[in-house]
Amino acid sequence: MAKQFGEIIKDVDAYALELRRLIPDTMKAFGEISRAAQKPGALERKTKELMALAIAVSKQCDACVGYHARGAGKAGANRQEVAETLAVAIQMGGGPAVNYATDALRAFDELAPHATDEVAA
Repeated sequence: MAKQFGEIIKDVDAYALELRRLIPDTMKAFGEISRAAQKPGALERKTKELMALAIAVSKQCDACVGYHARGAGKAGANRQEVAETLAVAIQMGGGPAVNYATDALRAFDELAPHATDEVAA
C-alpha cells in the first residue's frame, strides 16, 4: 500500500501540537531555526526546499519527505527539478535512497498536484 503523505503530515502535526504543549521552548526554538534556515538569502527558498527534500530522502524520514515535497511545490519547484534533486539523493544514498526517492516523487505528486514538468525560465 502506498504511503499517504498528507495523512503522515496530519498525524505528525497533531502530535507536534502536543509536544509544543509539553516542551514549548524546544518546539519554539526548532520553529525559529527552521524559519531562519528557509529564509531566502544567497539561495532562494525553492533551492533550500529541494535541499531539504534530498536530505529527507537520505535520512529516510517519511514526514520530512512529505513536508519538503509540499514545500518544494509551494516554493515553485517543478517535477523535473524534484526528479533531479532526487537523482543527487540517489547518488549520495545508493539503493535505500532509490526507495525513498520514489516516495518523495509520490509525495510531490500528491501534495503539489498543480506543479508542472516545465522548467522555469
